[in-house]
Amino acid sequence: MRTGIKHLQRAPHRRLGRLRDSKGATLVEAAIITPLLLLLTFAVVDFAALFYVYLALQNGVSQATRFAVTGNLMPGLSREDSIRTAMRQSTPTLTLDDNAFVFNHLSPGAGAWAGGTGAPNDVEKVTVDYTWQIMTPLLRPFFPNGRVDFRVESSMKNEGRFE
Repeated sequence: MRTGIKHLQRAPHRRLGRLRDSKGATLVEAAIITPLLLLLTFAVVDFAALFYVYLALQNGVSQATRFAVTGNLMPGLSREDSIRTAMRQSTPTLTLDDNAFVFNHLSPGAGAWAGGTGAPNDVEKVTVDYTWQIMTPLLRPFFPNGRVDFRVESSMKNEGRFE
């Protein structure tokens, strides 16, 4: 029984010795894990931003096409500028250049899309191109030129008459 008691008395000393020896190991482990956690965190943020941009563009082009088919104009703007403004109002966090927009229409009985916004009863199509730069440097090599190119489009039939 005495050997069992001495064994229990020495156990705390052994544990303290192990704790003293592991201080450097903890620092090394933290130095290895911290960059990996940061990379993972920034990658999640980057992919969340990608999904946000895609969903915002989809919603915006849908809203712009809905505005386009009414034939309405915003005060002092042409039809195409009115549609661009409707898109920009639907996507206020994105910067869209005028050359990002393409307007096409399909006349009744026609077999191909024609450029421009079209007339009453034509099918209107609004296409928007947008480029998103990847923010995380270690993820950029996995994407061509470190960016993602989006193309979203929506088409609807113009109302029967414009006022």
